[in-house]
Amino acid sequence: MSNEIKRVTGLLIIEAVNSNPNGNPDQESDPRVRDNGQGEISPVSFKRKLRELMELTEGPVYQTVTKELKDTHDDYSFGILESRGRNRKKISQEMGDIREYNENEFLQSEFVKKYWDARLFGNTFLEDGGHKGYIKTGIVQFGMGLSVSSVIIQRHTNTNKAGVQEGKNQGMAPLAYRVVQHGVYVMPFYINPSLAKKTGCKSYDVELLKRLIPYAYDHTRSAVRPDVRIRHAWWLEHQNALGSCPDYKLIDALMPKRKGDDPMTPSESWADYDVPNKLPQDLINKIANSKDLDLMDAI
Repeated sequence: MSNEIKRVTGLLIIEAVNSNPNGNPDQESDPRVRDNGQGEISPVSFKRKLRELMELTEGPVYQTVTKELKDTHDDYSFGILESRGRNRKKISQEMGDIREYNENEFLQSEFVKKYWDARLFGNTFLEDGGHKGYIKTGIVQFGMGLSVSSVIIQRHTNTNKAGVQEGKNQGMAPLAYRVVQHGVYVMPFYINPSLAKKTGCKSYDVELLKRLIPYAYDHTRSAVRPDVRIRHAWWLEHQNALGSCPDYKLIDALMPKRKGDDPMTPSESWADYDVPNKLPQDLINKIANSKDLDLMDAI
């Protein structure tokens, strides 16, 4: 595997069917929606799915995506820093007194070697307690996912066979089941190799992300998110580290278009959209490689 990290422009086309792709805690876990009716999926939400899969080290996804990478990463590992219930004292010990580290020493620290998500996405942990470290912004940035059209939210009451508390709505949770009827979301992402030396990110960290993306929703389903599909996961590698084509041209060329006279009319199915299945030839000529990860053969 090459040690070179290439600049990448990516685009996820995500379909939500009677599901809540990203609940808003400020609105009782309603699906996130803008004032104009467009649905949202936050970058934090998507990255959380990736982290959860990597935390399940005995699971089939982790075992599959790390296959053949385990023997190529020297003494680096694929741990998750932004995990629930993390031991902050232990992490501080792994970091050591980073205020005294120079950049090279920091990149050789146990902290950098252990945490895959910190090397890839960056972290905010190093800002705590006045510590100033070297990993802040990672080489991978996911943008806000926005629905192409407005979305309709359905709210229903959840019930169970017996009430949890006697006399409390007889086992009902009013309006607790909140889902988007149908929506198609687009989420761009970018890989910037310029920051790799500051985060300690290696080419196999990026390769792992590439393998992991197609499983993000299929293997993290929940009661309110039973049917969220990655229809396309475009991975567009540039010809050089600086970039060989403007990001916006690649993204615009692959954007789904709502059929009909009003592009903001809520959709009912995938058939309501015109969705490109490849880049036009003039853009293909400007990049090194174009892959739809969700259509790749199983690893």
